[in-house]
Amino acid sequence: MSTAAPYSRELQIAQLAVQRAAILTKRVFHDSAKGTVSKSDASPVTIGDFGAQALIISALKHNFPQDQIVAEEEAAALRSDGALSSQIWDLVKSTSLESSEAEGLLGGSVPDESAMLDLIDLGNSAGGRSGRVWTLDPIDGTKGFLRGGQYAVCLALLEDGDVKVGVIGCPNLPVDDSAPLTADIGSNATDATGRGVLFSAVKGEGATSRPLTVGDLADGKKISMKPITDLASASFCESVEAGHSNQSESAQIAQKLGITNPSVRMDSQAKYGSIARGAGDIYLRLPTSKSYQEKIWDHAGGDLIVREAGGEVTDTKGNRLDFGVGRTLASNSGVIAAPKAVHAKVLDVVQEVLGLK
Repeated sequence: MSTAAPYSRELQIAQLAVQRAAILTKRVFHDSAKGTVSKSDASPVTIGDFGAQALIISALKHNFPQDQIVAEEEAAALRSDGALSSQIWDLVKSTSLESSEAEGLLGGSVPDESAMLDLIDLGNSAGGRSGRVWTLDPIDGTKGFLRGGQYAVCLALLEDGDVKVGVIGCPNLPVDDSAPLTADIGSNATDATGRGVLFSAVKGEGATSRPLTVGDLADGKKISMKPITDLASASFCESVEAGHSNQSESAQIAQKLGITNPSVRMDSQAKYGSIARGAGDIYLRLPTSKSYQEKIWDHAGGDLIVREAGGEVTDTKGNRLDFGVGRTLASNSGVIAAPKAVHAKVLDVVQEVLGLK
């Protein structure tokens, strides 16, 4: 008698939930219904963020009711803005997969608008090092989403602080795993034909990519990082926003490594997916302040997918990312993701430029 692969149900539900949420975000973009409010950190929040969070938490609570959830958004702004709440509710109740079987696995639709707000607020777990905790970013790279560039719907399962399942939906990345990263990918990449990819990984099982669809899951294929024999020919990704990563230090690092290709700047965990499938090689996110703490939902899925694709992911001190501290990576500073064979060399140069040696 055969046994199911580890975390197979968690992976299936996560993939379908992210896919359904991605459909909602694409509808928001193309309908130009990008009504925004401001969070305390002044970053834009679209109706897509709230709607996607409600759909994903609904699917998680239907299938894994005892699990905790760490998610980016909270519904306070919607509770004081009935018009915006109703607009999001209209989207949520009308967004479904074009497959009754897939939709049934997710538990169907959200019951009503009040339930939608309650679901959004279930992402308030403190996280930590014990139990099962899902970490969710409904739209990672909101500014990229608003400009028609790269963004991602990101979901990961932590068990006792360790990432076991990671799923990243990237509606504006090319489906073709071999498509090279281009300079305009961060701003001119709306989901034309041939775009939309779902990355996923289970610890110890490798990483895959598959086209995003509107129904059942498409067939997936294994992905792996591109072997680098000569760092001079490597490419690296970094954030579009200078406030998210120190771009001048990245340029110094690239120069010392002999990298001549210009950096590719894009928002979101699409960077992790891109290097995991070999479209790029290195991802650098360098600290812009000593006090800033990365959020776990911005890195958990990508961390696992890159490692399962043959990469190494550490902070600038060479430590693995620690997702068991709480809602932030409080014990880490910065991120370096690269193929295992060259990660130590990249880390060495990063530490030299940052004065950490």
